[in-house]
This record gives sequence, structure tokens and C-alpha cells, in this order.
Amino acid sequence: MRTKGQGDAVVNVTPGGQAGSSGPPGPREAAARLPRQVRLELTRRLRRAKRALREEDVQIVEPPLLRRAVGASALGNCMEWFDFGVYSYLAATIGKVFFPGASPGAQVISSFATFAAAFVVRPLGGLVFGPLGDRIGRQKVLATTMIMMAVGTFAIGLIPGYGTIGIAAPVILLLARMVQGFSTGGEYGGATTFVAEYSPDRRRGFLSSWLDFGTFVGYALGSALVTALHLLLTDAQMISWGWRVPFLIAGPLGVIGLYMRLRLEESPAFQQQLDEHERSLAQKSAGSELRAIVKNHWGALLICMGLVLLYNVTNYMVTGYLPTYQTETLHRSSSSADLLVLLGMVWIVLLITFIGRLSDHVGRRPVYGVAAAAMIVLAVPSFLLIKAEGTWAPVCGVLILSTLLACFAAPSAATLPALFPTAVRYAAMGIGFNFAVAAFGGTTPLVTAALVDVTGNDMMPAFYLMLAGAIGLVTVRFLPESAQVPLSGSRPMVGSARERRELLTTTQALYQAARNTSGA
Repeated sequence: MRTKGQGDAVVNVTPGGQAGSSGPPGPREAAARLPRQVRLELTRRLRRAKRALREEDVQIVEPPLLRRAVGASALGNCMEWFDFGVYSYLAATIGKVFFPGASPGAQVISSFATFAAAFVVRPLGGLVFGPLGDRIGRQKVLATTMIMMAVGTFAIGLIPGYGTIGIAAPVILLLARMVQGFSTGGEYGGATTFVAEYSPDRRRGFLSSWLDFGTFVGYALGSALVTALHLLLTDAQMISWGWRVPFLIAGPLGVIGLYMRLRLEESPAFQQQLDEHERSLAQKSAGSELRAIVKNHWGALLICMGLVLLYNVTNYMVTGYLPTYQTETLHRSSSSADLLVLLGMVWIVLLITFIGRLSDHVGRRPVYGVAAAAMIVLAVPSFLLIKAEGTWAPVCGVLILSTLLACFAAPSAATLPALFPTAVRYAAMGIGFNFAVAAFGGTTPLVTAALVDVTGNDMMPAFYLMLAGAIGLVTVRFLPESAQVPLSGSRPMVGSARERRELLTTTQALYQAARNTSGA
């Protein structure tokens, strides 16, 4: 079997073992079975080191540490999206509490404008927390963002309404949302970096998908709580005090999340290069580091932003705008709209880890590419189904969009950190992810609501999704395949001593093949 490596060098790997052998594959056969992108990366590293891998070159991640890292990171995402789900479902109520003098349409737009304001400061959080996470460590920064998120969310539940303190009420709401946005700027990029650096290479897609599993569990819990409140309380009670309950719950959740994060150890990849990295950063300011990232990794940043646009336009369309679209545009009851979107979130929770595991086997690019193409084809039919009368047609429409959203979400936490080397991974994620979310994701409900209001065309959300799908499809064309590939700047990661032995044996065969090719 012939595979072409970097620099047009050719490596010959001949499968070992006799024909008809039913035993385990030999080293050469195991090397031949490696995914192409893994074989190329390992061969490149072996040529550079001029030797085969040794035990100290491969990092074993202990299962208890791995479970703790994934769980604590997922909880932070869960809390962030619990707040997001609550705010999205309560957009109309919040508009009545804080903007009572406006028309119903203006109340919704004002509520979403306050929601979008958090995304304006989100890139600032990424610019601050990203370089900080590369300097002092991922764990310390993630503990800080957890505190800030909990305080910002809890504070919203304590703000008096417009009828009590006048214009100060929406101003304080805006400030609380900006605290949330600033902390979130360091949350997702840090959490994805942390989990990716903890995950064994072969299972990074599956393990990282638990991060977005936490995202949609948090959203589902928030939306389920609001749905229950709508069913149990009258409209007057919801406006008076019921809307505060979900935000006040964030306090205890934040304490639990902080406790879990304080018990974490730094990621193996960060610990591995800590001393050398500290020396290299001692001469750099945060500004010079950010300029260097943009200069040296602009291609990866563009790919990151394209994928984030694809994921988050779909995400905020389904989770942020769809509940309000059904109540304000289609004039359905809030309870039926809430239940329909909640069904979609539960469907995503059931799918997401399976799609993450699938991306480990078939690759990240096929999952993204097929789903992006499907979005272009299915966006309009999905919204036609959502608009239809009855029960099952809207359910099918929401499930189609939710399935595509799961395909974008599942591989993201494994794909995006793999675009950047360890030394700048947190900061680069802070730039690429947060700027794209601020520009295209968080503004989706506001822009879509305005487009529907201005044009009078209730299919504008579908056209917006088609545009996102087209941009995503172009981005996938330039995306390097990273499934099962060691992270740049990190040692190969495995989950057990047996897996390490298998990798060492396999790389010995690869190194021998590379030497034979070089000497040929």
C-alpha cells in the first residue's frame, strides 16, 4: 500500500501476516489500516525526530481524570445554555417587564437586542481570557468564567422591573447580560481546548461531543422549566415574579460548577510544554501574541469562523428564534411552541454523542459536508412543515433542523481546537470562535426577526439558513481532516497502557517503512 506524505515523499507500508490469518493484525498491517491523515502526521513526526516513538513520547490519560475533566467542562456549558434557554423562552415576558411602553413587536426586538448585546462584548472576553488561558493555564480561567456566569445570571433574577425603577431596569439588565457575555467569551473556547487536550486521539470526537451534550441538556432543562412555569402560572404571575425563578437557580448551579472545576488538574498538553511556553511568553505581551496569531494562523482562523457560523446560525435559529417565531409570527400558544422546540432539544441530546463517535470513524469533514449540503436542500421544506397546521408536520420540521444542528454541534469541540497548536490554542479559539458567534450567531434572532418584520416574508429564516449552509460547505472544502490525529504541539494521547503499546509497535513499522523509502 502506498501513501504520499508531506513534501511528496512516498511511504510504502506492506500489510503483514499470511493470507487467511485470523489472528490480530501485525505491526505493518496495523500501520496500513491507520486513517490516511493519522499515518501522514505520525510519519512526519517520526521523520522529524529521526527515531521511532518511545513510551515517554505517548501520554496516557487516566480514566478518572478524563471523566472529571469532561464532566466539569460540560457542566459549565450546561449552565451557560440553561440561561440561554431561559432567556430565549422568556423573551416576550422580559420585553413586557423591561420595555412595557413599546408595541409587542418592539418589545420582542428590544428583548433580543439586549440578548445580542452580550455577544458584542463576547469577543472582548475572548481577547482577555484566551491569552490568559495560554499563560496561566486553562483550569484557572475556566473557574473564573464559571463565577462570572453564575453572578451575571443570578443578578438578572434580582433586577426590579421598569414599573419599579424606570429606565434603570433595562440598563441594569444590559449590564448583567454584558457580564455574562464577557465571561462566555472565555468559556466555550477554553472548555473545548481543555476537553480536546484531555481526550485520547482515537476518541476525541466522542468525548468532546459531551461538551455540546451539556449545551443542549442545559437548554432543554431551561426550556422545560419555563414551559412548566407557563403551564402552572398565569400570565400575570409570570410577569410579576415567575420569570425570575429560572435565573435565581443559576446561583446554586454556579457553586456546584466552581467546586468541580477547582478540583481539576491542568490538561496534559498544557503541562507538557509549560516551562518552555512560559519562557517564550515572558517576552510577549497579550497584544503581540494576538497579532502573531492573526498573522501566522489566519487561514485556520477563517476556517474556524466559517464552521462556527454554520453551527451557530443554525443553533440560534432553532434555540433562540424558533420559539418566538411560532408565537409572534405564526400566532401559536407559547406552551405548544415551547414543547415543540423542547422536543427538538431532547432529540439532539439523544443524537449528539453518537454523531461524535461517528466522526471519529468516518472523519469530521464528511459529517460537516453532508449536513451543510442537506441544510441548503432542506431548510425551506423544514420551515414549510413548521408553518403547516396540525401536530406531526411541525414536529417533523423541527426534528429535521435539530438533526442537522446535531451534526454541526457534535464534531465542533474536537475539530476547532485541532486547527491550532497548543501554545496559542486558547487565544486563537477566543478570537475565531467569539468573533464569529458575535457577528453571526448571537445576532441571528435579531436579524431574522427584523427581516421578517421588514419584508413580511415568514420564510426569511429558511433563506438565512441556506446562506449559512452554503458558507459552511465552502469552508469544509478547506478543512484539514483531524479525526484520530494527535493535536498540533501535543504528544499522541491514548487511553490505556495497551493502546500505548499498540501505537508504539505501529509507529515502529511506520518508521522502518519511512527509512526504507528514504534509502531507496
